[in-house]
Amino acid sequence: MPLRLLKYALSREHPAPRFFRACEKPKDSYDVVIIGGGGHGLAAAYYLAKDHGITNVAVLERGYIGGGNTGRNTTIVRSNYLTPEGVNFYNASVKLFEDLSQDLNLNLFYSTRGHFTLAHTESAMRTMRWRAEVNKHVGVESYVVGPDEISKACPQLDISCSGQAPIHGALYHAPGSVARHDAVAWGYARGADQRGVEIYQNTEVTGIDVQGGKVRGVHTSRGYIATNKVLSAVAGFTPRVCKMVDVQTPIVIQPLQACVSEPMKPWLDTILVSGSLHVYVSQSSRGELVMGSSLDPYEVHSTRSSLDFVEGLTSHILDMFPFLSNIKIVRQWAGMADITPDFAPIMGKTPVDGFYLDAGWGTWGFKATPISGKSMAETIANDKAPELIHSFRLSRFEEYELTGEKGAASVGH
Repeated sequence: MPLRLLKYALSREHPAPRFFRACEKPKDSYDVVIIGGGGHGLAAAYYLAKDHGITNVAVLERGYIGGGNTGRNTTIVRSNYLTPEGVNFYNASVKLFEDLSQDLNLNLFYSTRGHFTLAHTESAMRTMRWRAEVNKHVGVESYVVGPDEISKACPQLDISCSGQAPIHGALYHAPGSVARHDAVAWGYARGADQRGVEIYQNTEVTGIDVQGGKVRGVHTSRGYIATNKVLSAVAGFTPRVCKMVDVQTPIVIQPLQACVSEPMKPWLDTILVSGSLHVYVSQSSRGELVMGSSLDPYEVHSTRSSLDFVEGLTSHILDMFPFLSNIKIVRQWAGMADITPDFAPIMGKTPVDGFYLDAGWGTWGFKATPISGKSMAETIANDKAPELIHSFRLSRFEEYELTGEKGAASVGH
């Protein structure tokens, strides 16, 4: 490091600017309190201030910003879902992502790669054709390709998968992308802070005050805060928060694990997903292979990773890429996925007046960060959910109007 640069780094006269203010003590009351300082909660705070002029907002995070599922995913952004409702919703998110670096004035390392969902059976190919038709119907670029086109895009891939599960074709989704997940959270945090939103880390919500069916405030580790509107955006902790207001959801919590390899020279330009092998893989800007698998087959509130996961995942990765046998795994982690019966989120109002829910994101929450924040901000500001998220309302379960996305979200990615 040059000496003239080092003297600035060590000088108290030139401190590095903070991303957001270090707020000391919450005020007695706020117009809106957001529980959860991940991407969704911070995005909602940002759009409340930016789009609706609501700045008297507090974001309460019991840990640190982006320390939950926002920092525990594999950063894939896509909109090639199965239902028209899902495709329209995630397509709106992709469009926001495309301009988000400029909007937040922060390099999010957003990179359009193209997304291949591999099909290893004829029945899987039928599902790919179905998804392609739904995507085309709503204007999203997705189409079915054969093994030759897959090999052309990724010549390192063994199309026979070591003879275990030969690839018949794939659904190719051109807008498929990756982004730096922690930058998304910190970008929204800075943008919200610059507009007057207050962010409190290491602040746990211990209870929600409900009187006469209406929210009146929240109890926190820093005291009581009065408010008439509370948004819960806490992913795997949703059942605990909902219990505070006696709201029932069909959500179950299952761990979802991922890992990265040691860095290597860039060679994987696309994103590859295999539902049959239960793997998905992309390469980061630092050269790491970012890899994940399906949900762990048990319900538990834990972020502990396991040897069984990495052994199973890497064996299937080697079916696809035998030449990676000497590559080392350097880090693995787990997140808590809040899964709904129809594999679609829960968004909008609840039976408790003033309590709003942004939950049920399972394995598909990061890609929805911008549009979920924008939609929930509109819902809170107007006390009415926009049409875009109507099919994700909590009441759909008792009304038997489910939004079946399992065919497009059954692998954790």
